[in-house]
Order: sequence, then structure tokens, then C-alpha cells
Amino acid sequence: MKISHGVGTTAPVAGFLLGFLDFVWIKYVPFPFGGLGNSIAVWAVAAFLLTFHSRWSLPRATVGAVVFLVVAVPSYYVAAALIQNDDWANVYSSYSLLWMSLGVVAGAVFGAGGGIARTPSRRRIPALALPAAVLFAEAVLQLFRIGDPGVVLSETLGYVGVLVAAALGITLVVVPAWRVRAQVLACAVPLTAAGGVLLFASGFR
Repeated sequence: MKISHGVGTTAPVAGFLLGFLDFVWIKYVPFPFGGLGNSIAVWAVAAFLLTFHSRWSLPRATVGAVVFLVVAVPSYYVAAALIQNDDWANVYSSYSLLWMSLGVVAGAVFGAGGGIARTPSRRRIPALALPAAVLFAEAVLQLFRIGDPGVVLSETLGYVGVLVAAALGITLVVVPAWRVRAQVLACAVPLTAAGGVLLFASGFR
């Protein structure tokens, strides 16, 4: 179903739900699936899906995705305060502000990507490849952590499997035909490399 409501209503409400439910997911869903709640890639994919299933123009989609992710950050800390009595100061802490700034970047990229992916053009295939690429990139970073102190091999491989399955699953959902899916996954390879470098440079190693 297409989202027809305005950006000013849909984006903040959806962002609040994302942040709040993300904390609930982390707290109550066991690993490795619970690890998806700590995934910046999953939030990026959520921003993509929000605009992909909207009727917003490209500028409105970009702004909407930014608002969506920025609102989700304090919402996450509100849930933490309500559910497990975390400090309410976390809502506006420097760490929260850092995550909101990352939300601006991710929202701009993946919000625009979602808008581009639903319109026929030469940019459509790379845009459709963004969700799989960011999930694959996080999986690659997880593999690089193998051997680090405290990293359990079986848990890491299990989480990598979940990320890869999520990447393939989201491609099946958003891409309409097998031929196009093959093109999208092929395009996801160089985007995965670029995304991995960016995640590594941003300190997610």
C-alpha cells in the first residue's frame, strides 16, 4: 500500500515507532535476530522502505527520511528510560546527538534512494541495490571482527547469516522480476565495497 499522508505527519510518527520498537526488539528478541536492532544498516533500510512506499517527491522523500531517522534516536532512549529505567539524560546526550547526525546522512542517502528506486530511470537499479548493499557491508564488517577479543565465532557467523538473508529477502520484496533482481545484486557488489569503507571510516569496525 502506498503512503499518501504528508511528510510532516508520517515521518515523525514512523520515526518514533522505529526507535521505540527497536529498543523493544533488542531487549526481548534473542541473538542473532536480536542483533538486527543494533544495526545501522537496518535503520537505513527502514528509511529506504519508507520513501519507496510513498508518493512523495524526491526532495520531500529525502527530508522525510531524515526526519524519520532523527526522531527515531531520542525515541529509542525514551523507550530505554521507560522500560529499564535508563537515565532520561540519554535522550539529549552527546551520543544521542552523534546518532542523530548519522541519521541525517543515512536518511538523505537512503531516503533519496527509495524515491529514485520507484521511478523508471538509469539510476533505478543502483538505487534498488542500496538495501542489499548496506546489509552486505555490515556482514563484511562482522567477518572482519572474527579473531577480535571477546568475539564468539559461532555467534558472529550466525549474525552474518541473518544479515545476508535479510539482504536477499529485501531484494525479493522490492525488486519485481528475477532478471532485474540479478542486475540489482550484481550492482550491490561495488556498492557493498563502498559501503564497507564508509562504515569502517565512521568507526563501526
